[in-house]
Parts: sequence; structure tokens; C-alpha cells
Amino acid sequence: MSATITELIKPEAKLWMGQPIKRKEDPRLITGMGRFIDDVKLSGMLYAAFLRSPYAHARIKKLDVSKAERHPGVVCVLTGEEVAKLTDPFLQISPHPANKLKDYCLAVDKVHFVGEPVVAVAAETRAIAEDALELIEVEYEVLDHVLDARKALQSDAPVIHEEVGSNLVFHGTWDYGDIEGAMNSADKVVKASLHFHRFSSTPIETNGVVAHLDRSTGFLTIYCNNQMPMFCVPWLSFGLRFPSNRMRFITGDIGGGFGVKIISYPYIALVCLLAMKAKRPVKWIEDRKEHLIAATHGNERSFDVEVPVKKDGTILGMKVVAYDDCGAYTRYEPAGATIWAQVTPGCYRFKNFRMDFYQVMTNKCPVGPNRGYSRMQHLWMIERIIDIAAKELGIDPADMRLKNYIAPEEMPYVTPSGGVYDGGNYAESLRKALKLIDYDGLREEQAIARRRGKLIGIGISTVIDSGTNNFGQVKILTDANPFSGNSEAARVSIDGLGQIQVALGTVPQGQGHETFASQIVADEFGLTPDQVTVLPWFDSAVNPYSHQSGSYASRSAVMGTGALLGATKKLKEKASIIAAHLLGETPDLIEFREGNAVVRTNPEKKIPLWQIANAAWVNNALLPKGMEPGLVAIHFWRPDFTFPDEKWRLNQTLTYSYQTHVAAIELDPDTGKFRILRYVVVDDCGRQINPMIVEGQVHGAAAHGIGAAMFENFYYDANGQLESSTFVDYLVPSAVDIPDIMTSSIETPSLFAPKGIRGVGEGGGSPLGAISNAVDDALRPFGITITDSHQNPQEIHALIRRKYPRGGHSVPSGL
Repeated sequence: MSATITELIKPEAKLWMGQPIKRKEDPRLITGMGRFIDDVKLSGMLYAAFLRSPYAHARIKKLDVSKAERHPGVVCVLTGEEVAKLTDPFLQISPHPANKLKDYCLAVDKVHFVGEPVVAVAAETRAIAEDALELIEVEYEVLDHVLDARKALQSDAPVIHEEVGSNLVFHGTWDYGDIEGAMNSADKVVKASLHFHRFSSTPIETNGVVAHLDRSTGFLTIYCNNQMPMFCVPWLSFGLRFPSNRMRFITGDIGGGFGVKIISYPYIALVCLLAMKAKRPVKWIEDRKEHLIAATHGNERSFDVEVPVKKDGTILGMKVVAYDDCGAYTRYEPAGATIWAQVTPGCYRFKNFRMDFYQVMTNKCPVGPNRGYSRMQHLWMIERIIDIAAKELGIDPADMRLKNYIAPEEMPYVTPSGGVYDGGNYAESLRKALKLIDYDGLREEQAIARRRGKLIGIGISTVIDSGTNNFGQVKILTDANPFSGNSEAARVSIDGLGQIQVALGTVPQGQGHETFASQIVADEFGLTPDQVTVLPWFDSAVNPYSHQSGSYASRSAVMGTGALLGATKKLKEKASIIAAHLLGETPDLIEFREGNAVVRTNPEKKIPLWQIANAAWVNNALLPKGMEPGLVAIHFWRPDFTFPDEKWRLNQTLTYSYQTHVAAIELDPDTGKFRILRYVVVDDCGRQINPMIVEGQVHGAAAHGIGAAMFENFYYDANGQLESSTFVDYLVPSAVDIPDIMTSSIETPSLFAPKGIRGVGEGGGSPLGAISNAVDDALRPFGITITDSHQNPQEIHALIRRKYPRGGHSVPSGL
């Protein structure tokens, strides 16, 4: 243990949980010794490149790959026709008729979005493979396309997949309480049409795969950076017609995931097919344009919202119609059509709620999980409409929230859709944030600035950061889905020399899994984290796992801790029996401190852990009669989840962290540009395992959300071409674009999760609400209402000019 950490920890401290120790992973990462997917190099390895569709919707009339096949250095070429013969369509979790969709790893007969892979080439170098793509001749018959979810539902819209016969993936109605009664008894019904834009994640490391079929053993080894590799198994096994017991997944360090690295299985399948055909290992590393144009995008969603309210600001309910654009294929969808209901009312206590939800296919890139998947869209809508209602009622938006927040004494709070919130104090988090940003002082500064012709806006957003999802939510789509609950695995072992090793089923992408796991296990055995070794990376032939293992939905710390505590309990029970036997005591008197098994009633009577391990592994004649040698324990932990009832009510997730963000901006009405003056975050993720890691997660999520709110947006032109397909157009914020973020935290222990912890890191949706509301607040003198989640200066300027055409006042008089 380093001197720095020794100074941080008081001698009498017994617990490492809650200590801000430095991450174990960082030395190898910051010294360039990380092992990423592009570091994998196998003997005889080939390199893949993909020819992609230039059209949003077209029929493949003719395909000639002969020149590419003859090109020097090309080993094999794969077409959609071959794929259709060699594989089966990927599994679908959609209800009828969308479950008939035929989704392959290459386009078969038709292309459905710009960037869809049409032909794959494996060659001696990536450059040769890229050159070969230019020799492929494709004749397309261009078809009508549709790029808007609402238009895709119209009777004259082109059908994207003929075998489905409709562009509708799912339509469901959630109806709780008496929304019509609430509308009739309201003093006012606030209405708005809102749009949540398309954006995604831009991890430093893009997707990548190396596949190798060992013909001597029949094992298919897949090196990848998928953040949920065991989720891929059924999709790949059934799709490739390959037995799952001969598939091995290996991930190394992963340079960021954020959800976008879950739905890479079509590319994994494609590289596997190339490796099988070439009879050599094949590598594919996605370039940045490929990632932006055809990895996955976050869900784009439109809302028609009606909110009945009383004059005093009491919210009586919400009535919403939502249109979700999932792109050209369903892939992980329509999971997003149900997951939003984890947080149906947000932080607010209203019980009357109705949602008509339509998920629709269009000729755009397919969507997939993205930080705050499906919830951020819903929660942004709630935070935006709360501000709109407050403005119409003449109530301060902070007061509007404080009046309607669920109170701490109401916890555990059951939402209309069956979510069970596991504790929290939303009002305290807002008051803390308002104090940090000096809300009252800012309001005074805003009033003075307006009189001087300057525009300052203040925006608030409190967002639920739900984590550890219940896969039973997909039963809402169809009872045929064989998924429910959630589970995670961990293995803890003590070797013959008394050294502790830990293996997890989670797949980290920078969250500090090695660090938090060593802290948890160290506390259980009375050791320091430096005495616990956690295996880096993930290997399905080495690590324990469930088919729900992975890092997603803010579940790794919660699920990993549950599995670790179960494994250490089993291990301690066995070690206690051995220690008691050797010491002549009873196991119930044994506890572990400072590397020893100690008799509680006589602390001087103890035995070192290494001697217990020696007896277990080597000197096993000392073991109690009939005891199995060894000290290894594997535990699979699962929360107590259930299925949805007939009204689709269920607790869709285990923990409900939350964040309050408050942003203050200054906006130039002559250009539409604005800058962030102050930014505050107050986070509550329950008991913190490592506050330093939590702080990093909070900053990272805030940066992601600020980027989405101010810079990142996928624009499609009328022909279905993605205009923001490079970092020249898809703007990603740099360090200088992110403001200094003031942070604070509350620790409200979870009522249900192990150690009272909750997930953290899905709070990326909070900035979208805070910044939208701040821009709206700045533009209040213009009578402009912000209805889009992306705050583009050009569009803001256009809104102002529509209200005040050139030749009129730059700023309304009376400011």
C-alpha cells in the first residue's frame, strides 16, 4: 500500500469501502501498457473491410465481386447471397409481425440505410481490402425511403421490410389512474410537442473484432470489445449455426462503451464468417466514419404531451403520445419501447398517467443502447414540460419541482408503472444545488442583465439514474421472450500461499472494476486492497459469468458486489471451519482480521490465513474429516425480480440513483450562441464504494450530456445521407468546451441493493434538460419555447429571427 493511501486511512479504520483510493487499473493505462482490441495480433491474420450502401433504400439488382476476388492480396470475399445460405436471420424480441424481420450481417437483396454493409473483403492488409472494395460493381434500383417516424406510419409510406409488411415495430398503451378525470379537474392543461434528437457515443476506441476458428479443436475464439459479450451468444450461435459450447469470448481493456458497444454482434458474425471462409484469423477495426454512420445511434423520439395542473403548480398527471424512431433494424429493440417505464413519473408523485408509445422503423442507422438508454428521452421530456408548465403558471421552476417531488418519507415509493424507488431526497439535492450555484443571486443578476440587453438563463433538471435492469420488462413485448430478471457471477479463491484472487463476470470499460472489487473483498477478509488481485479483462474460458453478465445499465457495482459478497461468504464459511478445527474452537467464534483468522473471545488466539490455505490445498491431511480440499467459491447473485402483471406493472430495475443539475448560461441573441457560466451537479448513488471513482463517473456523464445538448447531433438530408458523418460535422466537445463543474453528493443508502449502493454513470441525460431549460429561460423575453433537446445556435438564431425579423429590434424592448 502506498504512503499516500496510508495517510488517507486512519489506523483505526476497519472498512475500505468508502475510501477514495487510486484506481488499480490506471498505471497500465496511463503508461501505454493497456491491451486493446487493435493490440491483438495472431499469426496469419487477415484484415477486413466492408463495402457499404450509398443509398437509404435500394434493391440490389446486380453484384459483381470477381475483380475484387482476383485482386492481389485478397483472400476471400463475402456477399449477402452467401450469408443468406450460410446463416439464419438474427433473433428478434419484437412482437408479431416485426418478429418476422430478416436481419443478416450483410444486406440481402436490399439495402435499408446509408452505411449498411453490402460486401465484406478479407485481405493481407487493410489497405488491400479497401482497394478491393473499389473494384466491386453494384447496380442498385433506388427505392422510396422514409426518414421520419410519424411519416413512416402513414399508409403511403414505403415499407422498409416487406416480410414484416409494416414499419410499426411496437405499439403499447400504459394507462394508470384516471388521466381523463385529472384533465377535467385541472385549472389548466399544458400542451407541447417535443423532439429528442439523434446522437450517440463516441468512445476513443471504436468497435473491433478478431475472429479465429481453430480447425484442430473446432473452437471459435472471438476477441472483441463488446461490453456485454455473453448477450451475444444466442444471437451468434443461432445466427451462425455454431454451437455455443465451442465459442470463446475474450475482451481486454475497452476504450469506452457507454452502450454503443452492445450491438456489435452483426459485425462479430460477419468477421467470424470471413475467418471461417478464409481459414485464417481475421481482424476488423471500425474507422470513425463507419462508427458514426453505421454503429448504432441513440433513440430519436417525438412527444405530444398534455399535463393537467392546478394553479398552485400541483401536477395531476401526464398524457403522452410518443413516436420512437429505431432506424432500419430492430436489433436490441423494441426494448427501448418499454425501458423508459422504469422511470414513468421521473421524480414526481403524480399517479395519473397515460402513454401511447409507437416504435417505428425508418431508413436511418439502427439504434441501440446509449448512456441512459430510453430513459433519458423520457426524463428530458418530463423536465422540459415541467419548466413549460411553470412558465405558463408564473411559478419559479425550482418551486414547481419542490412542490411535486416525491418526499423521502414516501420511500420506498411505488410508481404508477410498478417501479419501486429505493430511497432518496430529491428536494435536498435541489436545495443543495441551488445553494452551490447561488440561485437567488443569479436571478438578481439575470434581471439586471436583461435591463442591459443581455440574456442569462438558468435551467434545472433532476433525473432518475435507474440501474440493474430487470429483463422481465421484455415480456411486455411478447410472452415468448425467454428473458427475465438479472444475475451476475464472481469467483473468489485463496491459493495455497494464502493469496486472494478475484474474477468477475463484468466487462469494464474504465469504471474501475478491479479497484472496487478489491475494496469489497478486502473488507470481508480484513486485508488491504493491495492484498487482493482482481483478474483484468474478461475471458469466457476463465471468468465466471451469467448470460446477463456485462457492463451496462449502471449495474456492475451493484451486481458485482452482490456476487462478491456471496462468494466471500462461502469462502469465509469454509475457511472458518478449517481455522476452528486447527485452533480447537467452534466456527461461529472465528472472524478475519489483518490476514488472520482470530477467535473473537480470545484475540490472541489466531492462525494466519496462509496456514489455513496451506491446509486446504497442500497439507490437507489436517482438514476436518470428509472436507473437500481447496478454497474456491463461485457465486451467482440475482435480485428478487418479478414479471409484469396484466397492466404491465413491474419493478423494471433494482436501484434508482438520481442527479440534480443546474446550469447558468449567457446567450447572444444576435448569433444564437451561448456559453455556460456556471454548472452544478448533486449526485446520490447511495453508499459510495470509492468516492474518487464516483466523482469521475459524475464528471464523465455530465460531459457526455453537455456534448449532446450543445454539440452532437446526427443530421440526415432529404436523401437519407448522414451529413454529420465525421468529426468535422459531428462536433464532440473537447476539454475547453466543458465548463468547470461544481459537484456535491448525498449518500442515501439503497433500501434493496447490497451494502446500500446504487449504480452511477447513467446521469448523462441530466444536462440535456438543464441546458434546454436554461436556453428557454434566457429566451423568455422573446416568448420563445424550446421544443428540441439539441441547442444549435443557428436554430436558436432562426427562432429569434422568426419572432423578430431583420429590421426589427435585435432584442425586444422592455428588457
